[in-house]
Amino acid sequence: MALRPILIAPDPRLKRHSEPVGAVDDGVRQLVADMFDTMYAAPGVGLAAIQIGLPRQVIVIDLQREDAPRQPLALINPVILSRSPVTTAREEGCLSLPEQFAEVIRAAAIAVRFLDREGEVRTLVAEGALATCIQHEVDHLDGVLFVDHISPVKRSIILRKLVKARRHQTLAPA
Repeated sequence: MALRPILIAPDPRLKRHSEPVGAVDDGVRQLVADMFDTMYAAPGVGLAAIQIGLPRQVIVIDLQREDAPRQPLALINPVILSRSPVTTAREEGCLSLPEQFAEVIRAAAIAVRFLDREGEVRTLVAEGALATCIQHEVDHLDGVLFVDHISPVKRSIILRKLVKARRHQTLAPA
């Protein structure tokens, strides 16, 4: 397993559309394992392959707290089949926008079809935090960040903070 560097906004690669995975093979399973390692080390609850610079339709999620048994979920080529008309507002953050949070309104429940790590087609109905996380990560596959769902003023403030933080890191003595 390997830890992969996570792209930080406003890196333009985060805006790329991801390509479907042709077949779930050992290379894809290794990518999934690396993504879980990277996500857990960050630490985070979700990660899309584009966030590590690979424009492939692969996401990993685990909403369990560090002191609870892990419940890893890998979704390959996920497609949201339906969204409930009922919405919910939740505070979201993102490993590609470190230490930045905003309230985002999303469908309260979804149905999603995907391939699992064995290449089997699965369908999952999710609600609450899991539905929010899946929508957030699927957005990444389309080049959409959670800040694209908030007001332009709030988005601008968050992105300026990230640019400023990056500038200070590159100027800091080693």
